[in-house]
Amino acid sequence: MKDEKTAVLNGAEEITERKRWESETHDPSLKKMPERNTPFTTVSGMPIRNLYTPADVSEIDFTNDIGWPGEYPYTRGIHPTMYRSKLWTMRQFTGFGTAAQTNERLRYLVANGGTGLSIAFHLPTLMGHDSDHPNSRGEVGKCGVTIDSLQDMETLFQGIPLDHVTTSMTTNAPAAVLLSMYRAAAEKQGCNAHDLSGTIQNDILKEYLAQKTYIYPPRPSMRLIVNTFQYCAKEMPRWNSISISGYHIREAGSTAVQELAFTLYDGIEYVRWALEAGMDVDDFAPRLSFFFNAHNDLFEEAAKYRAARKIWARVMKERFHAKNQRSWLLRFHTQTAGCSLTAQQPYNNVVRVTIQALAAVLGGTQSLHTNSLDETLALPTEEAVTISLRTQQIIAHESGVANTVDPLAGSYFVERLTRDMEEGCYAYFDKLDSMGGMVNAIERGYPQKEIADASYEYSRACERNDKVIVGVNQFTTEHEKSPDTLYIDESIEREQIARVQELRRTRDQDAVLRALDRVRDAARGTENMMGPIYDAVRVYATLGEICDAMRDVFGEYREPEIV
Repeated sequence: MKDEKTAVLNGAEEITERKRWESETHDPSLKKMPERNTPFTTVSGMPIRNLYTPADVSEIDFTNDIGWPGEYPYTRGIHPTMYRSKLWTMRQFTGFGTAAQTNERLRYLVANGGTGLSIAFHLPTLMGHDSDHPNSRGEVGKCGVTIDSLQDMETLFQGIPLDHVTTSMTTNAPAAVLLSMYRAAAEKQGCNAHDLSGTIQNDILKEYLAQKTYIYPPRPSMRLIVNTFQYCAKEMPRWNSISISGYHIREAGSTAVQELAFTLYDGIEYVRWALEAGMDVDDFAPRLSFFFNAHNDLFEEAAKYRAARKIWARVMKERFHAKNQRSWLLRFHTQTAGCSLTAQQPYNNVVRVTIQALAAVLGGTQSLHTNSLDETLALPTEEAVTISLRTQQIIAHESGVANTVDPLAGSYFVERLTRDMEEGCYAYFDKLDSMGGMVNAIERGYPQKEIADASYEYSRACERNDKVIVGVNQFTTEHEKSPDTLYIDESIEREQIARVQELRRTRDQDAVLRALDRVRDAARGTENMMGPIYDAVRVYATLGEICDAMRDVFGEYREPEIV
C-alpha cells in the first residue's frame, strides 16, 4: 500500500509541477516565440505532444512491458548482448540483367564487406513467366535478375560456396520453385541441404495486400506455403521458410501501425493454417522470420520494432501456446524505405537512408539493407551501392549506437510510442479476428482499402505541405544534375530468350513432360507439392513451365473491386 500511495503522490506532484512549468516557463516563451505553423505528427500522422514525462508511461511496468534483453517479452531485443557480440547482417538487395552479371555484383559486395546475399528477381520470374513469354517483353533483367531454370541459378552462384553464406531470396508466388532451384544448385556444388542457411520471402498474403505479384488464388497459395513449412522442417532445418513482410505494405502507403498490425496478423494466419494442416507449432515457428520497412521518422520506426517483438512473443506464447522459447522470438530483416526516396536532388537520399538505417539499428534489427541514392532513377550503380554499404559500416563502427543494448529504452517518448503502437496493433487484430482471419479479410478487400486510404491521406498531406519533402515540395532547385545511372541493354532480353530456348532443345524433354504431369497430379491431390516441384527443377523444367502446370489446376487470381 505504501508503494501505491507513493506512486499516486508522485503522479500528483508531477501534474502540479507540469502546470507550474507551463505557466512560469513554457507559456511566456510561447508568447515570444510561437510554435511553427505545422502539424506535429509522426510520418504516419500520429499526433506528438510537446513534452513527454513519467505521467505518459505511468501504466507501463518495467518487468512485464519492457524487461531485459534476451528475455520475454523481448521488447529490448532477442539476444542478451545484441550488437556487442555480433553486428547485424549487412545485405544489399541485388539483381539485374543476366545471372552472370548479378554474380559479378554479388562477388563485389562480398569482397567489400557485405555479410549476406539478397537476391532481387525480375518481374517475369515473380509472376511465374519465362523470359520468352509474351508478358515478359520489355521487362527481362530490368528490375532484377533473370532466372528461368536451374541452369541460371547455377550461374548466379558460381564461385560462391552456398554452405558458407546466407542467402535471402525475395520471391513469393513462385517461392517453392526458386527454393528448389537453390537447393539443387547447392547440391551440385557438393553442399548438403541440411547445411544451407537463408530465407525465402514466400509471403503471399502481403502480395494481395500490397505488391500484387501474385499468381494463384489465396487458398492454393496458402497450401504451397504450408508445404514449404513442412518441407523445410524436414529437409532444410536451418532455412527460414518464410519472411513475413511488412516492407511492401508500407511501400504501398500504409501507416506504421498498419504495417505492424497487418504483418503480424499475416504471421498469425500462416501459423493457423500450418496448425490446421497438422503441424506442431514448435516444429516450424522457430524458422519464421519477418521483414520491416524503415521510414524517415526515427522514433516511430524504433518504437514499431520494439512493439513488434513484444506483440509476437505474446501471440506465440498466449494465443498459440508455443513451448519452445525460440518460437517466441521475432527475428527480422529491415530495408530502408524506397518510397521515401526522391528523383529530385537524389543525393539527399543518402541522408534519408542514414536516418532510416539508424532507426533500424536502434530498434534491434538482425539484418539490414540500405537503399542506394539512385534507386528512383535506375538500378544502383557500383558506386551508389558502395556508398549504401558504407553507410551501414559507419553506423556499426563509428556512431557508437552498437555499444549498448536498446539505447532508447526508458525514453518517455519512445516508451509511450511503443505502447501506442502496441494498442493500435491489437485494435486491428480485433477487427481481423471478427472477420475470421486475414484470408477472409483479403477476399472482402478490407486491408487493401485501409492501406489505400492511408496512402491517399499521406499524399494529401504532402500536397498541403503539412509534410515537407525536401527538394520536392520545399527547398526545390531549378537545375539539377542527375548522377550516372546503370542501364540494362535490350540485348539482355535477346540473349536470355536464346539461352532458355537452347535449354529446351538440349534437355531430356520426355523427363520434363513426365515431371510436369507429376506436378499437376500433386496439385489436384493433397500431397506436399515440394517433392514434385524439386524433381521437375532437377530435370531442367523451367520456372514458367512449372508455374503453368500449377496454373492449370489452381487457376489465376483476380483481385476483387475495392470500393
